[in-house]
Amino acid sequence: MSETMPAAVLTAPATMEMAEIPLPVPGAGEVRVRLEGCGVCASNVEPFEGQPWSTFPGEPGGLGHEGWGVVDALGAGVTGIAVGDRVAFLGGRSFAGYDVARADQLVVLPPALAGRPVPGEPLGCAFNIFRRSAIEAGQTVAIIGIGFLGAVLCRLASDAGTRVIAISRRSESLDLARKFGAAETIPMHDHHAIIAEVQRLTDGRGCDRVIEAVGKQWPLDLAGELVAEGGRLVIAGYHQDGPRQVSMQMWNWKGIDVVNAHERDPAVQLRGLREAVDAVAAGRLDLEALMTHRYPLEQVAEAIEATRDKPTGFVKAWIDLASLPPSGERKA
Repeated sequence: MSETMPAAVLTAPATMEMAEIPLPVPGAGEVRVRLEGCGVCASNVEPFEGQPWSTFPGEPGGLGHEGWGVVDALGAGVTGIAVGDRVAFLGGRSFAGYDVARADQLVVLPPALAGRPVPGEPLGCAFNIFRRSAIEAGQTVAIIGIGFLGAVLCRLASDAGTRVIAISRRSESLDLARKFGAAETIPMHDHHAIIAEVQRLTDGRGCDRVIEAVGKQWPLDLAGELVAEGGRLVIAGYHQDGPRQVSMQMWNWKGIDVVNAHERDPAVQLRGLREAVDAVAAGRLDLEALMTHRYPLEQVAEAIEATRDKPTGFVKAWIDLASLPPSGERKA
């Protein structure tokens, strides 16, 4: 008789099935977290749909990397963390009842966040992107693509004293950008019209910083056009569906810095996570306005499809795992 947990498994392109698998056991330096929830990331879409290099089935709980919950078991050598601590963490199998994380890759959530969904990993990404952007007061910053990440970056950039120009397809996304501090908004429909409007708004100079947060070829092309000479183009979108082409001639001529703002150093990732948790706890970010669509674990496929298709009012989907029964009530 071994304890088990439910987990979502990607068994074929666009096909998620539920499985009952053994409860994970934390190793040395690890903790086990009973999950309360997990955000759905835009980077889930391409693997969910299948890529030429994909293999199936995927890892149980895989694709889920934005988890939060309560520590329920400690591995050997773990100190400074207690069973019962509520945490956000950097994991990778959180479309499940439980996940295991390194003890040095989590943040204990303060009481101010009790009962609230806290997808720490994407919030930490936003803070790390902001740092890599080297944004300074008085600059003009264009943000292309206003979803969860773009909205958070609007808030961070505007709070830093910049003039934010938000560019996105949906009118409701532009409304969200204004709520999160954007001074100007431009519908993302016509390439040349967008360039002309940014030129008008910047007296022909362009933007000191341009953050591309879509992950597609056209927004990347557009970003290069909008950045000013000597400015910085920051790639925050997830470009994982194939190669990209860039106008190296234009980039050379403008003398711009190009930054891939995806951090892979665990220490840097953790720093962003800590900063994000502190900001949310202090009320700097309105998470409730961003966490718009909630799904049970059995509907994780629908949650990923919504992330792709963006129904009315959509900003971010998350999987509600708090209602799953504890492991002690699941026997195999």
